[in-house]
Amino acid sequence: MADYKGVLIFSELAQGKMMPLAAELLGIGRRLADELGEGVSAALLGSGVGDVAKELIAFGADKVYVVDDPLLEEYQNDAYTTVLEKICKEINPSIVLLGQTLVGRDIAPILAFKLETGLANDCVELSIDPETKAMLQTRPVYGGAARATVVCETARPQIATVRAKAMNPLERDDSRTGEVISLEAGLEPSMLRTRVVEVKKEQAEGVRLEDAEVVISGGRGLGSSEPFKQLEDLAKILGGVVGASRAACDSGYAPPSYQVGLTGKVVNPNLYVAIAISGASQHMAGCSGAKNIVAINKDPEANIFKEARFGVEGDWKQVLPSFIDMCRELIG
Repeated sequence: MADYKGVLIFSELAQGKMMPLAAELLGIGRRLADELGEGVSAALLGSGVGDVAKELIAFGADKVYVVDDPLLEEYQNDAYTTVLEKICKEINPSIVLLGQTLVGRDIAPILAFKLETGLANDCVELSIDPETKAMLQTRPVYGGAARATVVCETARPQIATVRAKAMNPLERDDSRTGEVISLEAGLEPSMLRTRVVEVKKEQAEGVRLEDAEVVISGGRGLGSSEPFKQLEDLAKILGGVVGASRAACDSGYAPPSYQVGLTGKVVNPNLYVAIAISGASQHMAGCSGAKNIVAINKDPEANIFKEARFGVEGDWKQVLPSFIDMCRELIG
């Protein structure tokens, strides 16, 4: 049996730049590696991405494995899983961490299958069992209503995807030193079963919903798309962004890109304001990580009040305008 040591994180890129989630993965990876008395490394895949390696070292990586190849310029499942499998078999990490993103969720199960090991998706907490030295992987279950801690007892590496903002990155230290190791991709065009024909980018202004510190969300109880203009006003005052429940999106009140929940986006802001949202478990799975939830709902039995730190029982038509005026007055 191979001697598995260390933590490997997959550093996902966005437009050639390191995503904030990569720093979060390095933060938890560093802590896990320190508990094991081992090292933490990063896998960096792409085309012309060598400069990002210095950033990864600054955020905690001891080693960065760079695979720079034109066939990796755009994400393609066959290419990325093949290269990551190659890296894992070469360095034998005990733990592999990926982000709970569209790319991470696509790669992780295939990589786990190729390496004949298990996978824990959407983890919000990771730690090391002091006795067995196995990784304890905590993830939401039952639509976020409970949490389960799972362990991969025998197979290695232990693979997990990590929810954004669930872990804290280390402070950036540009004086930190590390080793950058270049590897060959070993790819041929014939190995790729699909190819990227066209990339269409959606125009967006300001902070992404997933990265926002303040989210103002509306539900189907708003009755139409018109009230979302008021939500936008409140979001602007508080320096946040607008979200929505699946019911609101399905009803055409808000675009699908606003959706927060089990089948939408996962947010972890400092403040989450839920207006006319009942608080079903599927929605709470997307916002339960918020530090403070404020609910406005006319139904005193709405589940959202069980989850909220602060709640206002009342008709949003009466509460929201006063709330906006007060926030405007307080913030100036």
